[in-house]
Amino acid sequence: MKYKLISFLLLTGLVFPALLRGQAFGNHAFTFLEQGLSARAVALGSNVVAIDDGDISLALMNPSLIGRSMNNEFSLSYLKFFAGANYGLAQYAKSFNKIGNYVASIQYMDYGTFNYADSYGIRNGTFKAADYAFSLGWGRQLNDQFSIGATAKVLYSHYESYKSLGIAVDVAVSYKSESGLLLSIVASHIGTQLTSFTGQTAPLPFDMQLAMSKRLEHVPFRFSLVYDHIEKWDLSYYDAANPPGGFDPVTGAPIERTGFSKTSDLLMRHLIIGGEIYIGKNIVLRAGYNYRRRQEMAISQRRGMVGFSYGIGIRVSHFHINYARTSYHLAGSPNYFTISTSLDEFRR
Repeated sequence: MKYKLISFLLLTGLVFPALLRGQAFGNHAFTFLEQGLSARAVALGSNVVAIDDGDISLALMNPSLIGRSMNNEFSLSYLKFFAGANYGLAQYAKSFNKIGNYVASIQYMDYGTFNYADSYGIRNGTFKAADYAFSLGWGRQLNDQFSIGATAKVLYSHYESYKSLGIAVDVAVSYKSESGLLLSIVASHIGTQLTSFTGQTAPLPFDMQLAMSKRLEHVPFRFSLVYDHIEKWDLSYYDAANPPGGFDPVTGAPIERTGFSKTSDLLMRHLIIGGEIYIGKNIVLRAGYNYRRRQEMAISQRRGMVGFSYGIGIRVSHFHINYARTSYHLAGSPNYFTISTSLDEFRR
């Protein structure tokens, strides 16, 4: 009864701020927080997943996964993004008998070096721009079914001489059924911008997600499903040059979606589908599909693989190496790398 009450209160705490913040859905501060972090999660099409096999790289975006199995785990992630931007993440986990399990993380997004130039295009020096987040996550297993977690973050941006500071917290709860189905509700980036570049603060990119996964009993396969942005129904973006319904071949006028077509489109923009195929004990193949990304980023005349992602996980000695590639646009597909290890393995 006590655990049911705790879970109910935590769920209430997740939903209530979502209702308050669901109205703010536009320009935000510290949008780098939305960038995928784990190569494993990115391969599955999302940045939040519900998989509780001790993978530390999944813990930053879903703190309810933080558990004793991550004790003394260390992880590094790297992404070479578009236009010379670089992303990095370092994580370390430690468990304590009385106060729970913790994961400390440092992440950055380095946008590279830019040139100063006057109105005539004459260059005179260079400057840099970067975002940083320093995080401490906590997780605790309440019983065989429920676990909870939270991550506190200090956010810092430095663009040339402009600086911004913010704080945020992610909260999550997970439930695991007797059949092995894992459900997680995660509320991300609840916080505020303390100082801004212009003196006028902006909201953080709040997101509330429902994630689930299950490894099948008689087939070496795990499916993953994420319902993104619970707090807002209509995630559609209208582009006059590329309307969702396309153009009428006779009149050339944009076709408006109605009825089931429109409803199904709005629903699919929330759903992210992924799966893992286990080949022996040391190799995992992954793939994912993000419908919303495909609708927003693909060119109607040439969609290619936009919205699809894939990757592989390999265990080599004491190291877990994960690679992912996701197609954002025909302009390019970034490569993600994550390497994790348990420091305890080197003491044996």
